[in-house]
Amino acid sequence: MPRVFRSVSPVLCALGLVLILTGCPKQPEVVQAPVAPAGPGAASQPAPAAVPNTPAPETRVAPVPLPPVAAAAPSSQAAAAASPLKDIFFDFDQATVRADQQAALKDDADWLRSHGRTRVRIEGNCDERGTAEYNLALGERRAKVARDALVAAGIPHDSIRTVSYGKERPFVLGHDETAWKWNRRDHFEVEN
Repeated sequence: MPRVFRSVSPVLCALGLVLILTGCPKQPEVVQAPVAPAGPGAASQPAPAAVPNTPAPETRVAPVPLPPVAAAAPSSQAAAAASPLKDIFFDFDQATVRADQQAALKDDADWLRSHGRTRVRIEGNCDERGTAEYNLALGERRAKVARDALVAAGIPHDSIRTVSYGKERPFVLGHDETAWKWNRRDHFEVEN
């Protein structure tokens, strides 16, 4: 045997021995759990046992769509849920309290009377149609109409404050009547 192979042979033998003993890194073995048959008896069978040393399968949950409430008005949304007073709604381009909203306004007046000197802020709102200036004026008229109705029902004038947001705080997003009807409203917020 040539001299080169005699000197290399112990090194190669040692390297070969190390590879044999340690081996190559293994990829994790994927084991499929048996699938339970579907049918009338399927519910009574136990679930298959988890296979050890295998990572759990990744679970993805589809996002739940949010209702079309405006992202710009989360405080209005939270306030609507927290306020004991009811909103009243208006017809397009109108600042008169509709007949079907009289009961809600009466309930608000009753609640305010039963809670002494509670202060309330009436927020006039409009749908997205029209200019910002026009809608601010319309929202102000709507808030004042509700204030006047509460004062006529015996609520002290100095405990009511009005503000107009015009079309700047939509309650429901959308570009049709299904959204607009919810945005033409007076929102009542207790200020104490």
